[in-house]
Amino acid sequence: MKQILSTIAAVFLAMLVSLSPAAANPEMNGPIRVLMVISGHGKDGGKTAPGYEFEEFAAAYLVFEANGIDVDVASPNGGKVESDPYDPRDAVNAQVLANKAIMTKLENSMPIANANHEDYGAVFVVGGKGAMFDLPDNGALQDILAGAYTSGGIVAAVCHGPAALVNVQLPDGSYLVDGKQVNGFTNVEEHMFGKKWMPDFPFLLEDKLVERGGEFQSSPMMLSHVAIDGRLITGQNPASTPLAAEAVVRSLGLEPVDRPIENTERTYALIKTVLSQGAAATKAYEEAPGNYNGPLISMYGFFLARSAKDPRDHHTAIAMMDLDTPVRDRPQLRMQSAKSWAALGQTDKAREIVQALVEANPENEAAKAFAASLN
Repeated sequence: MKQILSTIAAVFLAMLVSLSPAAANPEMNGPIRVLMVISGHGKDGGKTAPGYEFEEFAAAYLVFEANGIDVDVASPNGGKVESDPYDPRDAVNAQVLANKAIMTKLENSMPIANANHEDYGAVFVVGGKGAMFDLPDNGALQDILAGAYTSGGIVAAVCHGPAALVNVQLPDGSYLVDGKQVNGFTNVEEHMFGKKWMPDFPFLLEDKLVERGGEFQSSPMMLSHVAIDGRLITGQNPASTPLAAEAVVRSLGLEPVDRPIENTERTYALIKTVLSQGAAATKAYEEAPGNYNGPLISMYGFFLARSAKDPRDHHTAIAMMDLDTPVRDRPQLRMQSAKSWAALGQTDKAREIVQALVEANPENEAAKAFAASLN
C-alpha cells in the first residue's frame, strides 16, 4: 500500500505565470540553472528518521533535464543523504536510478551553505517528511531562498518542501509566504497518511503556512494541486511534483517539452474525474483496465470511505473499492465497504459482505464484532 500511495501523479491545470529568463533572475549569466534542495534528516532508509521523497526528486529532475536546465543538488550538510522507501520499479524512479550523472549528484550533494542564489534562476525544495525537521530553521537555506526571491528568482517547493519557507523573511521583515497563495501537504493528508511522524513534527505544515499569512489552497487528498503566486510556486503532494516543476520551467521563460504520462498519473486524473462526476465515471476503468493502476483506485476508495462525509462520498468510495482489481478482495477493503453500506442505511448489504468476510477469514475478530453489531 505504501508504494501505491507514494508513487502518485495526476493532471491538474493551474494558472501559470511566464517570465523571461532575464527577468527570472537578472544576476544570472550562462545556462539556466536550478538548485534542488533535499532533506538530510533520513536514517536507516527512513525507518528511524524520515528523509526526502525520491519519487519527487526524480520527477522534478527529469522535467528540468528534459527542458535543458542544469541542476545542482544540495542538502543541509552535503554528501549522501537517505530517502524514504520508494519503488525502484516505477518508470520515473528507474530512469533516474539508471542515470549515473544524476545519481552522482544525488550521492554527493553540496552543503546548502556552499550554494549561491545568484547562480540559479530557481530554487526547488523537494518534499518528504524529513523536510519538516531539518529545513525550517536552516539559516543558510533561509538566506538562499530570501536572496533568490528578492533578486528576481523563483522559489518553489512541493509536498512537505514548503516547510523550508515558513521562517523565510524578506528584507522588510515580512514572511515570504505572507499574503501569497500557497499550498503543501494538507492537514487532511497528514492525519490520513502521516500518523507515524506527525507527533514529532514541530508544526503542521498547513497550519504554519496560514499562521505566516499564506493564503492556503488545496485539492482533495493526494490529488495534484499547484499554487502559483508570481515567482512563488508550491505543490500540494507527490502527485503535484511534475506539474510544479513544469510551472518553474514556464516561469523561467521556457515552454515545457511534452513528457510521457505514466500509468499512475493517468490513474489520478481518472480519480479526479470520479470525484467530480460520481461513481459512474469508474466505467472508464472497466472499459480499459490496462490503462490504469487498478489497485491505486481501489485503495483511494478505501481512504475516501474512511473520510466520507455524505452519501455521495460513500457511493463513490464503494464503486472504487468494488472495481475488479487485484486488491479488491482484501479484508480491509471488504470491511470498509460493509461499513460504508451500513452508513448508507443498507444493513442487509453490509451484513452480506461482512458475513462472507467472516466465513473466509474466521480469525478476523474485527469482522466478527462488526457482523454482530448488525444483528
